[in-house]
Amino acid sequence: MDEPPMQDSSPETASLFSDPVEPGSEVRAARPAPTLAGLAAALPERLWLGTSSWHYPGWAGLVWDKLYSEEQLSRRGLDAYARHPLFRAVGLDRGFYRPLSVQQYAEYAAQVPQHFRFVVKAPARVTDAQVRGAGGQGLTVNPDFLNADIAWRDFAQPASIGLANKLGALVFQISPLPGHWLGETARLIEHLHALLRGIADRTTGAATLAVEVRDPQWLTPAFVAALKDTGATYCLGLHAKMPPISEQLPVLRALWPGPLVCRWNLNLKHGAFGYERARDQYSPFNRMVDPDPDTRAGLARVIAGTVGAGQPAYVTLSNKAEGSSPLSAVALAEAVTTLLRQR
Repeated sequence: MDEPPMQDSSPETASLFSDPVEPGSEVRAARPAPTLAGLAAALPERLWLGTSSWHYPGWAGLVWDKLYSEEQLSRRGLDAYARHPLFRAVGLDRGFYRPLSVQQYAEYAAQVPQHFRFVVKAPARVTDAQVRGAGGQGLTVNPDFLNADIAWRDFAQPASIGLANKLGALVFQISPLPGHWLGETARLIEHLHALLRGIADRTTGAATLAVEVRDPQWLTPAFVAALKDTGATYCLGLHAKMPPISEQLPVLRALWPGPLVCRWNLNLKHGAFGYERARDQYSPFNRMVDPDPDTRAGLARVIAGTVGAGQPAYVTLSNKAEGSSPLSAVALAEAVTTLLRQR
């Protein structure tokens, strides 16, 4: 598992927003810099750009008008987030740790405008080969790994109903495999193929089905064939556990033409297990600490090529990519618009 669980303070049986709203507890958006409106207007309509989540108090002045608590932002910050000129998408990872209901998804959808899209991560129950302890250590083999029926019941169906046309992508991020499983990817790809077929046959609408992996051993012709056969795509996972963007592009080329789903998760400098180190060095996530112009330029080229071919692109950025995902979004948007002007 790459990231520790986010604290979830809502009761097991309560609606996500069932707490009484105290006077003055609403979250307000920051006044955007004058240049952002023009930059947003120059972005292609088929690009849905956003961040991996929205609950960070350190974004005060960048996204929020003042400092709010993480709990306030988690529960009531999405409306203000969606008012940022560049943010037309957001990652929704909370269901990775515990499945969300149709009502919870619908409550998220009600807070954002019609053009907004969610990039939703599947639960660990079907994407992790191991049942893990509180510290992330693998305890036992997960009997529900790549189970198509559970994936539909606990993830794809409630997300599709609750988010409706605001669902952009369903992402199955396969957690790192136990070492002794890395030689068995051919067998696992067969199970993945069956899962994707089970979801694709029951899913309607324009949502994109995508698979992200944390082991390069998955990236084989059989993996590409499974994606192609089910109409799914490869989620470009920019993370130190995976090769650089240039070495992942052959998979996207083999699936061309098709949509782009990308999650820029972690700066390569921190290594495969550097999530906590990046978090500690970059917090409170209000400045660019480790700019990565090479990855940004490569991603901008992929985006420009995708939308230029009339395909949608869903791209979410983590604070752990360069230090501040709102500022990374600005830099990436500038890189994309510059490329499109040149073309």
